[in-house]
Amino acid sequence: MLTIGQLADYAGVTIKAIRHYHERGLLTEPDRDSSGYRRYTAEDAITLVKIRTLAHAGVPLARIRDLLDADPETLTAAIAEIDQDLEDRIARLGRTRDQLAQLRGGDRLFVSPEVADYLDDLRDLGVSERQIHLERDGWILLQTASPEDTSLWIAEKRELMADPEFRALYLDHDAAYDWSPDDPRLLGLADRTRHWFTNHHSRSETRPRPEAGHRPVGRAIPARSLIPGLGPPWPDS
Repeated sequence: MLTIGQLADYAGVTIKAIRHYHERGLLTEPDRDSSGYRRYTAEDAITLVKIRTLAHAGVPLARIRDLLDADPETLTAAIAEIDQDLEDRIARLGRTRDQLAQLRGGDRLFVSPEVADYLDDLRDLGVSERQIHLERDGWILLQTASPEDTSLWIAEKRELMADPEFRALYLDHDAAYDWSPDDPRLLGLADRTRHWFTNHHSRSETRPRPEAGHRPVGRAIPARSLIPGLGPPWPDS
């Protein structure tokens, strides 16, 4: 025979939990013996372990009471259902852990892998975090508003950044954010920018026109948005 403390130690629960299970009708409360103690049997220990296991699996106490009285077939089916629920919860927790890891890793929780790689490349080039955040926010809006255009635009931006002339313009425009309005470099930068746009056209602006009634949002993105400071890298509203 076991005291309540010994029963609690055996089952790995607290004495308070056992008393709570008594109150909920899950575990029969024995009468006191001649010395004033309640004595528990091995069967009580088995029942308590069942209660603890089901409770730790997230089964509500009301359902545990029903399962303790269930026939073997019903109990087996219920355990299979509980196990599947645990498997689903574990999978959800795994996805949550992955998202937490992405949150530590910067932008990968918010944008597609292709865009995240592109933003990392901008960092490697020395682009300011201010501009990278603008780019990130623009890609989020574009992906939401017109996902079919995102792959086209990210491919085009990557091709452009591989062009030494465009890359130099991009970096200079980023740096010009901190220049004073009367900085003599601004005129030269404006001339270089005008020359570049005169001789280059965005593929996304020369695509075949969509059918009537369907206007992809990405078509509204102006070519000047390719360079920081000349417009946002997301659709016009």
